[in-house]
Amino acid sequence: MSSSATSAGPEHGAADVESKPVIAVVLVAAGSGQRLGYGMPKARVPLGGEPILMHALRGIVASGVATQVCVALPEGDGALRQLCDDFRTELVDGGPLLTLVDGGATRADSVRSAMSALESGTQAVLVHDAARALTPESVFHRVADALAAGALAVIPVMPVVDTVKTVEATTDEDARIAPEVVVGTAPRENLRAVQTPQGFDLATLLKAHEGAAGFDAAQAAAITDDAMLIEMLGVPVHAVRGASQSLKITTPLDLIIAEGLLEGPLGARWVEG
Repeated sequence: MSSSATSAGPEHGAADVESKPVIAVVLVAAGSGQRLGYGMPKARVPLGGEPILMHALRGIVASGVATQVCVALPEGDGALRQLCDDFRTELVDGGPLLTLVDGGATRADSVRSAMSALESGTQAVLVHDAARALTPESVFHRVADALAAGALAVIPVMPVVDTVKTVEATTDEDARIAPEVVVGTAPRENLRAVQTPQGFDLATLLKAHEGAAGFDAAQAAAITDDAMLIEMLGVPVHAVRGASQSLKITTPLDLIIAEGLLEGPLGARWVEG
């Protein structure tokens, strides 16, 4: 693993220092981006004339919640490292410590790599996906405020507006009709779509990842976010309101929508819905 850093952290009022935990943000930016079709890591794909990673970094810094941002990058990607090094020039007047690490083969590996590089004294961590590059600052604050109020785990969520069905593969004789058949309808009022940043007490998240370190490939593949690992510990995971702009840029259509948000009259980060 390689890392580099700059100094300085965000300024806080005395009341904030006393009431809020010392927070670091882990920014997961090691995805391949294959579904976007650009032939490059997702974090390097252009959005509004700049790489997706730059939008994510600026959003974190603008929120002011973090004393450190640890970015997990694709191993050996010199271009993204250079982008982060150049970004440091924007932090000359203060801002969080910026640390770079090599990501792993899985998202969980990348998170663990980043957590190993957090500064001593860190009490809580927000795990954020670079692909959710337009997340409004208010979402970061809602997650941080829940941690300050005593939550050990908190996630931003949005109500599910679509009807959601559970299905099973059809039998051989029915496969000529359709590949799947509906076996149930989930109660929509209890469903939430989960976003990032997800916030955790650092000791609790470390314990959860230690328990998952020995998972086999199938078990590891079934874990789609850090909150699932916390749930396995039996620790309550609290939910706060997310934002519609926090879409995860995964497909070409997502990228088109994100471009549209950036071109909106008020700017994506300040219009919540």
